[in-house]
Amino acid sequence: MPPTSRRQSARRASAPRRAWRLGGAGAAFAGAAAIALVLTGCAGGGAPTSSDGDEPRIVATTTQVADFARELAGDQAEITQLIQPGQSAHAFDPSAAQLVALSQADAVVANGAGLESWLDDALDAAGYDGPVIDASEGIELFGTDDHEAESTSDDHEAESDEADHDDADHTDHDGHEHGEGNPHTWTDPALAEHMVERIADGLVEVPGIDASAVETAEAAYLEQLDALDAWIRENVDQVPVEDRLLVTNHDAFTYFLHAYDITLVGSVIPSFDDNAEPSAADIDELVASIRETGVQAVFAEDAISPKTAATIAREAGVEVYSGEDALYGDSLGAPGSDGETYLGSQVHNVELIVASWGVEASEPPAGLRG
Repeated sequence: MPPTSRRQSARRASAPRRAWRLGGAGAAFAGAAAIALVLTGCAGGGAPTSSDGDEPRIVATTTQVADFARELAGDQAEITQLIQPGQSAHAFDPSAAQLVALSQADAVVANGAGLESWLDDALDAAGYDGPVIDASEGIELFGTDDHEAESTSDDHEAESDEADHDDADHTDHDGHEHGEGNPHTWTDPALAEHMVERIADGLVEVPGIDASAVETAEAAYLEQLDALDAWIRENVDQVPVEDRLLVTNHDAFTYFLHAYDITLVGSVIPSFDDNAEPSAADIDELVASIRETGVQAVFAEDAISPKTAATIAREAGVEVYSGEDALYGDSLGAPGSDGETYLGSQVHNVELIVASWGVEASEPPAGLRG
């Protein structure tokens, strides 16, 4: 049951674009909402456009979808990014100023797949009732039993081509059931392509956006993502399948592992949520698995404290990759870092992962470092 969409190059112009609501009360946002209403001088309802006739206002939730939106919209839209580098998408609390940005947005771009559990309350608090572009809509999510990603990338591609996205059981934005699963869809570049296509489909509907410019930018960026996918596969394929073993900080890389036939031996935080805490038994079990399988490294993540990862690596007698050598998982990196962009973050991650396997990565195609 792999994720769908290995590359749907044909635009799905007929796909419905519906406002997304995750459900739940907005009590936690009540104070910030009151401030936002004072600042905006409005009492909810609607998503006002720029009053001075400037470019459309787009609010993007995560660092990844904000990067995709910037690639597609260029300078013809004002992009406001809610989650900043190093912040958790799982437990985010928007500020009053960010609620104001939401209230004034012409469209909101979200990762979807249940990642932004706080978004419904934030939209309600901001009085926003405009379009929400769900970038992960149409992707079949991995569940809790699939995190080791044992299927091959060939299976992934074949099943993607055969999938019927209209029957997917995980995203219906008119209040129907939303299945649970791993929301880190962007870690597979092929699924990132799907997300870019979804965002482009939504942006072309925003008044004031030049659709032809978005489509041109989309085509160029999809080519870069294709090049990234080919470069990753070229380097990972240097290592025998049985030696492609990985220990990460939390279960953020499932789709990446599945795409390139990499086995997750375990994660420091055995959860999709980076705010969870491993138990002493979890730590002992992971140390034992590292020793048993011969994994040579434990990878921390840029946005998560490396202390527990370092402890596990020390107990297992292996190297820990942290600091500048940590992976970019839930968040892209700060400006000027290797992970400032999605493309750069993926190149950074792959170079370090294959290095932990004793392989030096080839130079990536021009433009992929971000």
